[in-house]
Amino acid sequence: MKSLLAPYACDPDKSQGRRFAQAPAPTRTEYQRDRDRIVHSTAFRRLVYKTQVFLNHEGDLFRTRLTHSLEVAQLGRSMARSLHLNEDLVEAIALAHDLGHTPFGHAGQDALNDCMRPFGGFEHNLQSLRVVDHLEERYPEFDGLNLTFETREGILKHCSRRHAEQLEMDEPNGVGRRFLVHQQPSLEAQLCNLADEIAYNAHDIDDGVRSGLITLAQLQDVALFDDHLQQTLADHPRLQDKHQGRRLLYESIRRMLSSQVYDVITATDVALAEAAPADVEAVRQGVPLVWFGEAMRVKSGALKSFLLQWLYRHPQVMQTTGQAKQVVRDLFAVYVGAPPEMPESHQRRIEQGPQRASEADTDFVTFKSRVVADYIAGMTDRFAAKEHQRLTGLSFLSEGNA
Repeated sequence: MKSLLAPYACDPDKSQGRRFAQAPAPTRTEYQRDRDRIVHSTAFRRLVYKTQVFLNHEGDLFRTRLTHSLEVAQLGRSMARSLHLNEDLVEAIALAHDLGHTPFGHAGQDALNDCMRPFGGFEHNLQSLRVVDHLEERYPEFDGLNLTFETREGILKHCSRRHAEQLEMDEPNGVGRRFLVHQQPSLEAQLCNLADEIAYNAHDIDDGVRSGLITLAQLQDVALFDDHLQQTLADHPRLQDKHQGRRLLYESIRRMLSSQVYDVITATDVALAEAAPADVEAVRQGVPLVWFGEAMRVKSGALKSFLLQWLYRHPQVMQTTGQAKQVVRDLFAVYVGAPPEMPESHQRRIEQGPQRASEADTDFVTFKSRVVADYIAGMTDRFAAKEHQRLTGLSFLSEGNA
């Protein structure tokens, strides 16, 4: 595997290391070790009951954060192999990139950000980093999973300047620095960002059609999808039968995915040939190099606009979105006002106060609110709904109301 890596790929033997030094594993590279720690984490298991567009009670076959993460890892590894990048690092980043997401998808995230606005806000990428750096409790020597710099760098896809400065205070020249000096992450991290976009666009089409909220007829207005729909019908005329709709949908999505993957590989190969980065540091000092070709970028943007208009803003989705936001807001208010309603471990964190340099000057209310946000962000959809019913007596988003 190592002999196939390009000079600008991340080499596990040249990793910038872990925050807490550990002896190498005898049978695994550093990035394989990261992947294994992520898969065995509590936060990773919770992803099976965290959803994106459709909430957990709305159906068993809609994507969850777990299945999405697996799809991102599969797409990412496929592209990394062709580009001679490090597949294991791509997989580790992909499996960890959503660990900090709240229950109820983007609705939960928006609501928690609103609640935390007076206290620094809530960013799910930063929360994913908090999970792997601090919130997981699996090892006697340190908090978190103690992942390599390169995996942590990839997890932190976005970060506000304010939070980057806080990270830099806690970890000088660490994963927050690139946001302050305007550098790029590794190619593996760049690739995961694009694999994430490709995956969620495709599975949101699948889930949207399955739910009945969007139709194949509507999707014919989207060039990126319709090109492959028409070619599928030309190659398999029998799929015009209305009873073959699912096969037609799956084959069209499969072809759409493949076309995007091949486009990324081709466009990135050209960009790498032109930039000719000598090593990983040259990648970080340069411009983004993993991308779509121009024509595919335009088509992908049109697909995202379509999904925003016809799926994410569909009245049925907006109704559950509103309820989900109310659940998160109510939970936040109850826990801030009555910390004993949370598990003892969270009460103890509040009592002990800030333990890290970046939080040394944090006032008590802000720190308590962050602990509450950590607890809510770690909830699954159904646990949050049950807690809300227990604490308020109101029944939102329960299976009985589906």
